[in-house]
Amino acid sequence: MTISAQIVKDLAPTGKLRASINVGNPILAKRDGPNATPYGVSIDLAQQLAKELETNLELVVFDAAGKSVVAVSQKEADFGFFAIDPERGREIEFTAAYIVIEGAYLVPNQSRLQQNEEVDNASHRIVVGKGSAYDLYLSREIKHAKLVHAPTSPKVVDFFIEGQYEVAAGVRQQLEADAKRLPGLRILPGRFMQIQQAMGVHKDCSSETKAFMLDFVERMKRSGFVLQSMQRHQIQGAAVAALLSAVQ
Repeated sequence: MTISAQIVKDLAPTGKLRASINVGNPILAKRDGPNATPYGVSIDLAQQLAKELETNLELVVFDAAGKSVVAVSQKEADFGFFAIDPERGREIEFTAAYIVIEGAYLVPNQSRLQQNEEVDNASHRIVVGKGSAYDLYLSREIKHAKLVHAPTSPKVVDFFIEGQYEVAAGVRQQLEADAKRLPGLRILPGRFMQIQQAMGVHKDCSSETKAFMLDFVERMKRSGFVLQSMQRHQIQGAAVAALLSAVQ
């Protein structure tokens, strides 16, 4: 697609491209310290987008998905990387997914729970990162168990252990890393949800800009850019999303 003046105006209204980055999801982005430069698949995509727009890139970094969403909703950032969710869709226009990841449950080794279907019980408390895709999904789907909110997704398991709760929910990769770090934990087999990760801009953007962003993501998948980025960052527990034409 031709990059028009309207697209540049929508995506870089301040003269630079401000990317909302969530380092709370290690599949998308991470950093090695509080002040370290983040890296990951979402950073690679943001850099490529800035290259195509021929503009400077500014990373606006957050430790939780909810904060990252708010930044784009309030136009403090120009675009971001989010799990597709109808609640977030009130203010955010999503592209198709570029990565699909799994949401999983973690329990103590001595727990009687063996299957995901057994979790939604009134005697269970599920710890989830506040405002995360898992929080939004489980808030709609859980009928009997109680949701307990940790401040961010990376803090879920520590919060879960400190409070002696029954279940923790989150990105499978993050939970697997925590289970290796801390003894006496196991992950229930399978997944309780599949999460489609997309790019998103504010709803106020023009239809031309929304079409450009959709095309950008499809090109990044089709060209192998997303897969190569995942391989470079050694991402496991996720897959490149199907091309939009393949799922229609």
